[in-house]
Amino acid sequence: MKPFKLTAPVPSEHSEQARVISWSQSPHVRRLYPEAHNLFAVPNGSKRDAATASLLKAEGVQPGIPDLLLLCPRGQYHGLALEMKKRTGGRLSEHQKVWIERLQSAGYAVSVCFGAAEAIEKIKNYLTLKG
Repeated sequence: MKPFKLTAPVPSEHSEQARVISWSQSPHVRRLYPEAHNLFAVPNGSKRDAATASLLKAEGVQPGIPDLLLLCPRGQYHGLALEMKKRTGGRLSEHQKVWIERLQSAGYAVSVCFGAAEAIEKIKNYLTLKG
């Protein structure tokens, strides 16, 4: 008989991204990193009904754009783009790979982050770059 093993479920990409946003909006973080208020989500990846998808496509929504953008120049970069993934099992789509290349070519720092802790660390490191 095999021993019974409890494993915690892996948090969703949504919950990991929400943790990053919550962290960035806390007063303590805003005091340490005032530019954290320039972090926002790009609502490109959700499942939608056909009518909503059509409206958003007409407004310019495109597949593959990273989930979070930090519009704040640092060092040699114009800003930071973060593609969020679950802590385990996430992988990039072809559209995401194209956008990562485009943004890097345009002078943006881009990171693929597996979980909130990794994303928060990337943001902290980015905001402390000297330029």
